[in-house]
Amino acid sequence: MSSGGLELPPGDASHEGGSADVPPGAVSLARPVEIGAELDWGADAWSEVRTRAQRAGRAYIWLNLVEQRLRAVVAAVLRPIYEPVHGEEDWVVAAAGPAGQEWVQRAVAVREVSRRKGYLLDPADDNVLSFLTLPQLRELMVQHWPCFEPYFDDRRDVELALDELEVTRNVVSRNRALSEAVLAQAERASARLLEILGSGAGVPSSDRLRVDAVEDLVGDRYADVVSVHPDRVRLQRQLPAEDLFGGARRLDAIGIGLNLLVQNFSGRRLVRLAESGCRIRLLFLNPASSAVKRRERELGLKKGEMSRSVEMNILHMRRVRSKLRDPGAFEIQVFDETPRFTAYLVDGDGSDGLAVVQSYLRKARGMEAPVLVLRGGGRGVVRHGQDTEHGLFETYREEFESVWTDSRPVS
Repeated sequence: MSSGGLELPPGDASHEGGSADVPPGAVSLARPVEIGAELDWGADAWSEVRTRAQRAGRAYIWLNLVEQRLRAVVAAVLRPIYEPVHGEEDWVVAAAGPAGQEWVQRAVAVREVSRRKGYLLDPADDNVLSFLTLPQLRELMVQHWPCFEPYFDDRRDVELALDELEVTRNVVSRNRALSEAVLAQAERASARLLEILGSGAGVPSSDRLRVDAVEDLVGDRYADVVSVHPDRVRLQRQLPAEDLFGGARRLDAIGIGLNLLVQNFSGRRLVRLAESGCRIRLLFLNPASSAVKRRERELGLKKGEMSRSVEMNILHMRRVRSKLRDPGAFEIQVFDETPRFTAYLVDGDGSDGLAVVQSYLRKARGMEAPVLVLRGGGRGVVRHGQDTEHGLFETYREEFESVWTDSRPVS
């Protein structure tokens, strides 16, 4: 080595490969193995990392949807104003004006690099607008608010929602930990902003249970199951009975006692629902059947306890029916088969159906059993590019119709 170069001193003589001839003042470098660094991740570390990745991924989907929607809105409003004068290539630069010259030129430069390196896989993205970030799209909207004002009620609502999202955007873009609270705030802000911007979810049942961004993107993996809850208590925190049944055009329910409906939706509300045009069909397990006695033994209940409960529910529904001008719109029947599940099918004959389904477990009451929430409307599973198979909603609807055919009416 030349005299002007830097030569690392040898290691400590006490270690293998070291030398005792260490110049005074030299620092001995330890071999990597001697540092004692632990490079492996344990189970707890991997669990934490997966949690972070899941939250960040969910937030990214929401941010992506918002950015795409805002980009479409900005293009729809500003392009007809600027493109006729400045052309297809430069209308975004002109719309940004002197105030946005720096960031719009940066977007132009990034676009050119992407072109040269072949990063643009979709020709639809080969424009300056596609390279603007969420804050820059917001800036365009704010600068030209008089152009957007005819379409939106309140500029402050838009800006507040975007302010809330900015925290999440910074965390996700820098791969920092995203807390559950911030993620929930971002999801609420995104849903609100998409609603303000007129996202047009296209699923009428979203009025009853909001369409989730992740559900909408990966729903094919899970047929039409949109949520799973460990028990009915946690279901009702997200989807109260009023939200589930209120405003229904059709309600079909099958189960032992139908407590979710009978005990959580008042008779007065049921009367109003039926009088508004809702067709209701209720299928109870026959309280005098041997299946009720077997279920009582499974759950360790006193003899006759469940049968009396079911009978009381049926009597309550009969009183509701007696108050209607058209009792034929409110049908009650009983079945004698072994109960396999309870299901509440709301608007199952249309494109906006929603269902709550629980299987009966040997040692768990209905309140304690896991719950599936299904979205109807023809959602299904595509198998290897073939035709769509129907989802679970249709399976339970067909099962209801089958049992209804074999059941007996309650006078």
